[in-house]
Amino acid sequence: MKAPMASSPAGALQTERLLSVGVASTALFFLFGNAWLADLSNPFWTSFLFLWLFGAILICAFGVVRHADCLAIKLGEPFGTLVLTLAVVGMEVMMISAMMLTGDSDPTMARDTMFAVLMIVLNGLFGIALVAGGWRHREQSYNLQGANTFLTMLVPLAAFGLVLPYYAQTTTSPSLSVLRAVTLIVITIGLYCVFLAVQTRRHPDYFREAAGVHFSDEAAEASEHAGFEVRSIPFHSVLLLAWLLPVILLAKKLAVVLDDGAERLGAPPALSGLVVALLILTPEGMAGMRAALGNRLQRSVNLLFGAALTTIALTVPAVICISLATGKSIQLGLSPTGQILLVVTLAVSTLTCVTGRTNVLNGFIHLVLFVAYFVLVFEA
Repeated sequence: MKAPMASSPAGALQTERLLSVGVASTALFFLFGNAWLADLSNPFWTSFLFLWLFGAILICAFGVVRHADCLAIKLGEPFGTLVLTLAVVGMEVMMISAMMLTGDSDPTMARDTMFAVLMIVLNGLFGIALVAGGWRHREQSYNLQGANTFLTMLVPLAAFGLVLPYYAQTTTSPSLSVLRAVTLIVITIGLYCVFLAVQTRRHPDYFREAAGVHFSDEAAEASEHAGFEVRSIPFHSVLLLAWLLPVILLAKKLAVVLDDGAERLGAPPALSGLVVALLILTPEGMAGMRAALGNRLQRSVNLLFGAALTTIALTVPAVICISLATGKSIQLGLSPTGQILLVVTLAVSTLTCVTGRTNVLNGFIHLVLFVAYFVLVFEA
């Protein structure tokens, strides 16, 4: 597909006009945020602040993903998808870190967010992509070796990061000792570095479209990137960072509102993690669905499975390092119910990817698992 031509500088400024929302919101909360957040007893005021912060961060998240997607077009596969995935998961890691460093943080925030990301990506977004693509194209193909590589990495990393910590102590405390924490950091980062070498250098063909796949027409392919105007790599790199900065700075303010709202409403602790995950994954989920509609299921697999894998590989070391440096307590081990749902999700994902071809039935199965997770969040 030929990349869209770049417009004039004036057109570029027009395209980035919504960045002013993030910049203005950041400036206002920097100047008046402490006073606004000092008293959240009024539910209407709290709701207004939540919607404002959520909307501003979501707009900026779309901006980050847009420029990451343009870099993806410039770099090609698999480097392009890797940049997009790292940008999205980078936002997630920074938001979790900001929330951990804000006041008396919830020790389960990182765990709940990582689990929410896995459930949303592997069941919700992947299910929607399979249903949408299968509905339009009946049956879709992808590169079996790439999907299996993602899942082969996901199983041990999810077990090390979210299951084994529950059994790390004789009292079944989800907390980690220093020795186990350092060991987990080394294992997680080491495995991910090996994966990156496989993805980008030794076997990049595993993550490209399967041979013989018939793509949609030119218009549908163009819609996969939503008509983005592709410019130079430095241009998109600088603006990606410009869109990312408000996300990081506003995350701490959102953490205050989420904590207060969850406490007053008696909401389950996992709900905050679900909100953060939805906020960050919405733009990438839309990109994955557009790719599936264009019969580029391999791109959906790269985006969604890559997001799940990178979430575990980057978030676990980041939150452990913050915990060791600040003394803040973290809990990574899932409850037995969460462990069962995680195991079932990984098993179903493996079975979905066992043949290299999918249809709508596979998508509906994943969506059922997502509904089960969503119900469990509110019954916890």
